[in-house]
Amino acid sequence: MPDEPSVKRAIAFIDGQNLFHSAREAFGYTYPNYDVSALSKLVCQNEGWQLSRVRFYTGIPEASDNAFWHNFWSLKLRVLSHQGVYIFSRPLRYRNITVTLPDGTQHTFLLGQEKGVDVRIALDVIRLAHRREYDVALIFSEDQDFSEAAEEIRIIAQEQNRWIKVACAFPYSPTHKRRGIAKTDWIRIDKATYDSCIDHRDYRPKSMRKPEGKT
Repeated sequence: MPDEPSVKRAIAFIDGQNLFHSAREAFGYTYPNYDVSALSKLVCQNEGWQLSRVRFYTGIPEASDNAFWHNFWSLKLRVLSHQGVYIFSRPLRYRNITVTLPDGTQHTFLLGQEKGVDVRIALDVIRLAHRREYDVALIFSEDQDFSEAAEEIRIIAQEQNRWIKVACAFPYSPTHKRRGIAKTDWIRIDKATYDSCIDHRDYRPKSMRKPEGKT
């Protein structure tokens, strides 16, 4: 086995929508209130890794489909870009979904779907490994589709005869006992850790800014 490097360079690959939905299910937060730079830095610090870059990926609805989320993400991404975070975004595509409730009634709603975001993350994880730009790929997601990318990184490590680790970080609570990405090291983010990395800028309209946990 190749020697483990004394200084482990890490790149954080953040699936913005997956991190938001995981934090909502685990901690009850109703909008993406995370500070991705602070969260990436803290996780790497706890693991003894040297964070070299943060890369953020998300889908964004068109203003005509959902003005609230379009404006929210546009503002948040602008701030992230000014912080030096690499940004990759794609429009969310919407389609009608009809569900039948237990009482037999049917409801139709719009479901937003990302196109190309997961593929872009996987490609970047593999591409930057080929370029020897990191020792640790830190993926903030629970999406099992990334297990294939993790397997490819093992092959690259053998070809380059060097030590490479793939880890996934995700919110975790007693009510949200989710599994991490297969073939990766799992890093569970508890509420105290997450709360220490909340973005204190609120990109929602002032009329919609209510303290979390209150209705």
